[in-house]
Amino acid sequence: MASEQIGPVRRLGLRLFRLVPSPVVWPFIRIASPTFTVGAVALIEYDGRLLALRQSHRRGVSLPGGLVEKGEHPAESVAREVMEETGIRIDAGDVIATTFETKLRHIDVLFRVTCDREPVVDVGSEATSYEWLPLDDWTDVDRATARVLAAVRAVHHEPRPGSVLD
Repeated sequence: MASEQIGPVRRLGLRLFRLVPSPVVWPFIRIASPTFTVGAVALIEYDGRLLALRQSHRRGVSLPGGLVEKGEHPAESVAREVMEETGIRIDAGDVIATTFETKLRHIDVLFRVTCDREPVVDVGSEATSYEWLPLDDWTDVDRATARVLAAVRAVHHEPRPGSVLD
């Protein structure tokens, strides 16, 4: 609790921690902290529909994207993945939402890409085919895609503000 005082040993430990340079501290933090994988996902929107891919490693349809590589920014990752899977070159824009799957220790970073005209899709990598689907017609999806689509639907709603709890 915030109203409780920390003990003298913990206080001393925190003061010593503050003095240790970051390059020395971070390896210990990484060992003690849970690690997460990070994915970057593109919502490519044209005429009120989203680009849906069929991929060899997924059940049903999914969104273009993939794992963020070490040292890569999610916007760079999603642009790379979209190019590999669809042949479409994108500017990812800003992050519109994130999802967290705590049991799997996975985070997805979502980007919205809007198109004025229908882009030419040339499926590649693990993608085998594509279609354009309205958000409400995504019924044949795996759990990962369902989680991302739930976050997309939540973006269209007023965020619920937090509150102080007793």
